[in-house]
Amino acid sequence: MNTYWEDELAIEIIKTCDELERLVSGLKSDGKTIGVVPTMGALHEGHLSLARAAVSQTDIAIATIFLNPTQFAPNEDLTTYPEPIEADIAKLEDVGVPYLFAPSNDEMYPPGFSTSVVPPKISKRLEGEFRPTHFAGVATVVLKLLNLTQADIGFFGQKDFQQVMVIKRMIADLNVPTEIRVCPIVRESDGLALSSRNVYLSKKEREIALSLSRTLDHVEKQIRSGLRDGFEAITEMRQMLIDAGVDSIDYAILAHPNTLETNDPIELPVVALIAAFVGKTRLIDNRVIN
Repeated sequence: MNTYWEDELAIEIIKTCDELERLVSGLKSDGKTIGVVPTMGALHEGHLSLARAAVSQTDIAIATIFLNPTQFAPNEDLTTYPEPIEADIAKLEDVGVPYLFAPSNDEMYPPGFSTSVVPPKISKRLEGEFRPTHFAGVATVVLKLLNLTQADIGFFGQKDFQQVMVIKRMIADLNVPTEIRVCPIVRESDGLALSSRNVYLSKKEREIALSLSRTLDHVEKQIRSGLRDGFEAITEMRQMLIDAGVDSIDYAILAHPNTLETNDPIELPVVALIAAFVGKTRLIDNRVIN
């Protein structure tokens, strides 16, 4: 019996770097613009919003699915991260993505591979404090994907706010000729930011997880009403999360959206960022307040 991979598909699946480079060379020779949507799979509506943007804003959209091991620490969820590849392929077909690059670990990191990107200074705070090896893995794999696809535009989501800043700084510093477009956070109807890790949440934990978006709603309302005391705002953010039952808070801060530096009193624009554990699941969310 044929597997989904072997059936005739509207999307072409590319598994090797050589195949991808040949494809891209032909597309570029034809004058096509290329948009890339890098993902680790377990696709949800947030990923698909990026794919739709790539389809509508470039001539050729290339999605990538690669569960990148170098951005996971030994104590993180690499081995349990969801990998519903057949469902992912169907979703990408539905939104009209013509090409999927789905390499193996050995294809991306062949024997002898020993190069890593040192991420920019902005990576050191927040996620960098709690996941010190994370952004080196992200920067390395994203640079490889941008080089392989020769993308004119890379599409990334605002939910990974600091990651986008790291990637923007990297391509500026290394003169990578790719424009980065940031697409808005996609949420459930009750406000929960979509994440592949949401599947880990029990019914009770999912209700607790809503405290992240509710806390962001509250702090935005307070700031728009004139609150400028940063210590008071951050204290309220943390207390709301604790009262809701989150198990631990990595950070809940207000920072400048271009530098991630904190300032008190609060100056606009400002970004509120949260990373917290609900049960064993680490969730992140943010809100830019202009």
